[in-house]
Amino acid sequence: MDVSQYLEIFLDETREHLQSLNTEILNLEQDPENEDTINEIFRAAHSLKGMAGTMGYKRMQTLTHDMENVFSEVRNGTIKIKSHMIDILFQCLDALEEYTTNIQENSDEGTNDNEALIKLLNDCLKPDGAAAEEEPAESSPSSEASAPAASGESKWNDIPLDEAQKHVINEAIKQGKKVYGITVKVQESCILKAARAFLVFKAVEELGEILISAPSAQDIEDEKFELDFTIVVITDAALDRIIADIKSVSEIEEAVGAEMEAFEPVKEAQVEEKETPAAPPAKAAETKAPAKAAAPTPAAGGAKQEKKSGAKAVGNRTVRVDIEKLDVLMNLVSELIIAKNSLVSASAQNGGESNAAVDSQIEYLENVTTSLHESVMKVRMVPIESVLNKFPRMIRDLTKKLDKKMELHMSGEETELDRTVVDEIGDPLMHLLRNSADHGLESAEVRAERGKPEVGSIYLDAYQDGNNVIIEVRDDGNGIDVEKVRDKAIERGTVTPEQAMNMSDKEIIDLLFLPSFSTAKEVTDVSGRGVGLDVVKSKIEMLGGEVEVKTRLGEGSTWTIRLPLTLAIIQALMVEVGGEKYAISLNSVTTLENIAPSDVKLVQSEEVIHLRGSVIQLIRLNEVLDIESTRKEGENMIVAIVKKGDKLAGLVVDKLMGQQEIVIKSLGKFIGKSRLISGATILGDGEVALILDANVLI
Repeated sequence: MDVSQYLEIFLDETREHLQSLNTEILNLEQDPENEDTINEIFRAAHSLKGMAGTMGYKRMQTLTHDMENVFSEVRNGTIKIKSHMIDILFQCLDALEEYTTNIQENSDEGTNDNEALIKLLNDCLKPDGAAAEEEPAESSPSSEASAPAASGESKWNDIPLDEAQKHVINEAIKQGKKVYGITVKVQESCILKAARAFLVFKAVEELGEILISAPSAQDIEDEKFELDFTIVVITDAALDRIIADIKSVSEIEEAVGAEMEAFEPVKEAQVEEKETPAAPPAKAAETKAPAKAAAPTPAAGGAKQEKKSGAKAVGNRTVRVDIEKLDVLMNLVSELIIAKNSLVSASAQNGGESNAAVDSQIEYLENVTTSLHESVMKVRMVPIESVLNKFPRMIRDLTKKLDKKMELHMSGEETELDRTVVDEIGDPLMHLLRNSADHGLESAEVRAERGKPEVGSIYLDAYQDGNNVIIEVRDDGNGIDVEKVRDKAIERGTVTPEQAMNMSDKEIIDLLFLPSFSTAKEVTDVSGRGVGLDVVKSKIEMLGGEVEVKTRLGEGSTWTIRLPLTLAIIQALMVEVGGEKYAISLNSVTTLENIAPSDVKLVQSEEVIHLRGSVIQLIRLNEVLDIESTRKEGENMIVAIVKKGDKLAGLVVDKLMGQQEIVIKSLGKFIGKSRLISGATILGDGEVALILDANVLI
């Protein structure tokens, strides 16, 4: 079978299972006795094993099989989770991550058998293994589950039947049909138990109707059963024929059944049922999917109908879509918005009352394109949780590596960002967290001297602020020693001693974002190579965002990342400077002001204005862009007040054109030198307008 067509689905689901395992093993470290966590890890390992086996990745299958063995014994109570086992399990996850990366890059898992790891896993089974052998077989749930099937008895007696189901069985027997209770056991080596069970159900439904299954149909579908399951079948066929059909399904070890007799007394039970409130049916007594055989009675039909609606409720309502298809959809929406802007422009040029109907339709088109854009954006939005999930494990590893006690507190994991931004934000956040762990938090001894808790705290908070998403990384550590950074900058020749003395604390701290600038005394694999903060800054700015740091010596630091919700379509303020059209993101603009030339003052030879208690520096765009202004001498100035974090600046423009929804087009790598221009857009009349980056201007 050619499985290459399933490769993308395999990779997506493998990553989901690995992330789930990471989270659950961290939980297990805190609460080693939690049965739900143990079961979840067992199920994830089992699913991974099945998927890897189906795709033909034998090494991955072997490793997950051994992980599954360990958790099978933990579930049975044969062995207990110890701290060294957690370390081994995390090493297994790293090995599985390596296999997954290899498969993504080469469609092959590689040649690493991870024999040392597999030996460590098997060693986990040894100490208690001998003791386990001495225990009677009944103590193991799996052996208990398979015992009745092995002894040739069906377990239908164990299924709790409600009165309606008993009534259906009695009516079927009255009509001359046979009712069998059949227990089916799959082989222990079976990888896809749910698939085998499905084939059994299909084979049986060719001959009759499955009334009940235990566990329930949903649990069997989710593989929430050991090695056997039991069904109650209404049929005209002989038991031998049904058993033979079941055994014809591969990987079925045994199938045993017995004919059921009518239940008595039915009438009394029905009277009782009317007089007392009906008990909720047991979970195991759910009915299976519609059968091929005709319903014996209206009551049986009712039971089937209930299952049908039930099936609809649990139906899968999501679909996996390749991100490239969403990119194509986004581009088409972008082109539609450009076409809409062209229509608006053409309509405005024609004018006149005769265009009232056209204007009405254009207004409707504007509403539809805006709604379409918002819908496509919502589809592209994903919770930032997918990135944040890997950090608790990273902090756990750093705790051991740096020999510091620390805790990570996260909030806002549900905050959503454009998929393209989420894919790129992981590395910058990892650098900031490592920076806090290594440089920020002090050793336990120093923290004790300062009266701080011995466990350092790192906080990662994400939240939406208007059209931006803010991500904060903060710690209660030492903070940044400005004098130390100043000395390092002078020592490296980054600045002269004279320049350093005249620089503000913020300007000194901003030096940390320069390439290869590090204050670490020694280079480790955690930090100190001078690679990190410059990468953070460049990556965030590439995404149209900004990063700032606030710090207090001895108390800690806060690193704030501000990112736009979307990178493709924005609301912009359109302006003219020297007859040329420019766009400024409306996110950056706070107010528009009409300023008289007499209100402009000079401070340290820079032009400023005093506005509502703030002194704001003026930036004349015609000078920055090297264009001759069309504004006449002595005329009032149009000033757009823009904001970057806490900083304000006034951009002097010649004319305002209004607000417009624009599509950002990249200028490509050939014009990558000018940081002032963040892209271009196509206007309604086909003209190109450059987009100014207010952050860089400030």
